This record gives sequence, C-alpha cells and structure tokens, in this order.
Amino acid sequence: MSMAKRRTYIATVNASPRQDTPAILVSGLRRRFGAIDALCGIDLIVPRGSFFALVGPNGAGKSTTVRILSGLISRSGGQVRVLDRDPETDPAGLKQLIGVVPDFPAVYGELSPRQNLMRMCQLRGMDVDETLRRAEEITTALSLEAHVDQPCKTLSHGTRKKAVLAAAMIHAPALLFLDEPFEGIDPVSAHTIRRMLEQLRTRGVTVFLSSHVMPLVESVATHVAILAKGSIRSAGTLEEAIGSHATLEEALLATLGGNERLPGLEWYQP
Repeated sequence: MSMAKRRTYIATVNASPRQDTPAILVSGLRRRFGAIDALCGIDLIVPRGSFFALVGPNGAGKSTTVRILSGLISRSGGQVRVLDRDPETDPAGLKQLIGVVPDFPAVYGELSPRQNLMRMCQLRGMDVDETLRRAEEITTALSLEAHVDQPCKTLSHGTRKKAVLAAAMIHAPALLFLDEPFEGIDPVSAHTIRRMLEQLRTRGVTVFLSSHVMPLVESVATHVAILAKGSIRSAGTLEEAIGSHATLEEALLATLGGNERLPGLEWYQP
C-alpha cells in the first residue's frame, strides 16, 4: 500500500462505559521484588481526559507502576482500578481499552511495523480494511513510511519506539500508558507526537506518561505526581506541582532535596 499520500490521523476513541469515575484509582499500591520494596503503598487519582505525568529519578518505581496499571505484572498489595477494571481480574477487558508503550521493545522483531499493526488488530478482531486504513494513516503521521515494511529488529531505537506507539494507538484506546515514550526520538518526531497526543486528549483520551525529562512534562502535562524511592512525594495539577518555583525541575529538586554540591574530581587531570 502506498504511503505517499499524507493524512491527518483521526482516532475513534474506545470509550469506557462510565465517565463519572477517575480513569485510574490507586490505593495503597505495593510491589516487592524479593527483599526490595519497589512501591511502598502509593495512592493516585488520574482524572479522565487528563495528561498525567509520573515523574521522578531513575529507580523511583515509575516503570513498575506503569507495568502494574497496564496489567503487565501483578501487584503485591493495594487496590487498583483502571477504567473501572482491575488489571489482574479483568486483563482481557482492560486490554481492549488501553494502549501501552512500555520501557522495552514491545513489537515482534521479525515482523515489520505494518505486520505488527495487522497482528495487533487481528488479535482484537478488527476489520482488515479498517486496519489497513488506520495503519496507513498512523504510520504516515509518525513518519514511518520509509520503514513500514522493514523488520523491526533492523530499525533504530527511535524508529522502533514509533512503531510501538503506532501499535499502542491503532485500536483507538481510551487510555494510553507511555513509559519514557520520547527516549531516542528525534526532535521533529517528538514535536509531532506531542501535538498528536494533545489532540487526542481534547477528544477525551487519557494519557499517563512516565518520564524524568522535566521540560517535556511541563510542556504537556495537566497533572503531575512526584515518585521517589517507591513513595509519592506530592501530586496535583501542574500548577500545584510547580507552586512558587520557576520550573517543574526546580520544584522536583526542592521536593527531593537535590544536592547542589558536586565532588571536585581533583584526580581527573588529563
């Protein structure tokens, strides 16, 4: 199929049947890996239609949270509702309503981006003609035309990331989980993806973003939660998170007690 003709990507959102409850409701969520407490009883409320950012340093527990909320791993304790469903007791129902860009390559390496999209839609029982139409539209929007028929294992990290995003969006889910989605993405593509996500949010799509890139979060988020060492340090709207600080990065450093003192490294003498 030709990818020459460009179109504006338009999704029909798979809406959850209830709109009067939060998109995500988390109470006392815990996760242990052996003797390590990755999450220490966190609480979260993610409003429907929000662009919610979970931020914090590396190792804070962001990816673990995304994996639990999206049903990829189980929890050790606490209560979780995602679009009125429990990810553990109703994983099949939830998968119809969410799209996930995890922190690992979630595509079949032997298949091309187009084949991955067809496979995802086949598993969901979608119409073939509609799948082909959406595949052309979304790969064009993400500038994947030149790579759409190449095996994903041969693609660069950033291009593979865009293929994963396309697969997460192809069924028009009501909720998108994005774990560091812009890692390895070039600035032009990142700008396009941000505009696309903002457009989808105006239609009622909820976006849950995990990131440690504060300028990016500040440019798109409506709500922010700061996570450190498995605990939520603060949560609220973006304005509440920034507070009296000039930027979200300054607010994060103040919340986490960022150390301005650097070691001298006197031994480093070339």
